[in-house]
Amino acid sequence: MATAIKTNPIDDWRAQLGAKLVSAEEALSHLKSGDRITMSIAQGTPFTLCAALAARLMELDHVVLNNSAALFNWDLPGLGERFRYESFYLSPVDRAIFAEGRGEFVPLSYYREGVLPPGLDNFNVYLVTVSPPDRGGFVNFGDIQIMSKLLAQRADLVIAEIVPDKVRIGGDNSLHVSQIDWFVERAPDAPSMPAIPEPPAEERRIVTAIGELVARELVPDRASLQVGVGSTSGALMPFFRNHHDLGIQTEIIPAGTAPLVRDGVITGKYKKLFPGLVVGSGFAVATPRAELEYADGHPAFQLYDFNFTDDIRLIAREEGLISINNGLAVDFTGQVGSESIGHQMYTGTGGQTAFGIGSSLGGGKSIIVLPATATVKGQRISRIVPGLPSGTICTLPRTFVHYVVTEYGIATLKGKSQRERAAELIAIAHPDFRAELTAEARRLFG
Repeated sequence: MATAIKTNPIDDWRAQLGAKLVSAEEALSHLKSGDRITMSIAQGTPFTLCAALAARLMELDHVVLNNSAALFNWDLPGLGERFRYESFYLSPVDRAIFAEGRGEFVPLSYYREGVLPPGLDNFNVYLVTVSPPDRGGFVNFGDIQIMSKLLAQRADLVIAEIVPDKVRIGGDNSLHVSQIDWFVERAPDAPSMPAIPEPPAEERRIVTAIGELVARELVPDRASLQVGVGSTSGALMPFFRNHHDLGIQTEIIPAGTAPLVRDGVITGKYKKLFPGLVVGSGFAVATPRAELEYADGHPAFQLYDFNFTDDIRLIAREEGLISINNGLAVDFTGQVGSESIGHQMYTGTGGQTAFGIGSSLGGGKSIIVLPATATVKGQRISRIVPGLPSGTICTLPRTFVHYVVTEYGIATLKGKSQRERAAELIAIAHPDFRAELTAEARRLFG
């Protein structure tokens, strides 16, 4: 595997690229009708290329466009007529498109090292953001790799948008300029990542209660962790500040990780895989710039392909791994719905299924965190439910859920009967819903 080396782009990188450095319009002139186009996701969104592609779409027919965790709005003329829009992970920017049935959701839930998953293995054009090249001619995918290297190597046409201030992270996170057809420099007026609002005080209180429970009761010193994205799980890292010698073997490196590396809390000393290293496929979208700059060229941080980090065979080799992921709802038996509300997709599977199963197979812990309630259309509802609502996707099967944590406590499910599981979960439900949940549990299980 590649290693982390601090390298800086050369001052004359534009000259180094020569005729390959063109305008966005010229680069996209190579697209043709019938192309299948995908692109780097989340903070890796190639905004300049997206804007130019949006202007070009009405000139093309039968184009398929996949932008997952999208930060660019593809609600454009021609949607559903001249071009088809797909995603394997929805974002607040494009949820309305899918809610109205104008987008196509592609389920991805299992990954194999070196192999693109079905649904992403047939795209012939890849648009990606990269750093300027270094003296060796290598560009870096920065703080989010996901599947960029593999997608670029499999595509017939690769167009890269250079982001001059992109950080350079080690691992298998670079590509030689010879493997990229055209380069475009990010425009100064390109759209930028939307601001993420500060969570309200009540949400912060709930996250604090959950974080303190998880840190105190479920995560010992020397543990290796996978922490998933989500408003609750993604905010947990600061609660481990009093731990010792933690390790990170994850998919998305959560915000708050870099300070724990700096302060000696995360050392990776006892990891089975990649000892001493923080390994993932990208950084969380809301990671502060100061944390990314700390990780820039730092030898402890390494990014790899998602199909590598999320391969269950690899995950299970990190014996004792503790997997912590977000849930939208959990039913009495422990089934977790984390990606849809009924038939309506909300996000995507991501790596929750892989890490929940992999951590279990490796003798570790699979933990789901979620607030006890949610507000839907102005009405408060319980997230602990007798059964997942009709149509809701079961992201993680009940047999791979060991603990569920809300602000009211920890439910221990591993090895328990259905009746015992229901009792554990009702005990951590919001008090206002416990009576009706108890009555329903009696009806179901006696």
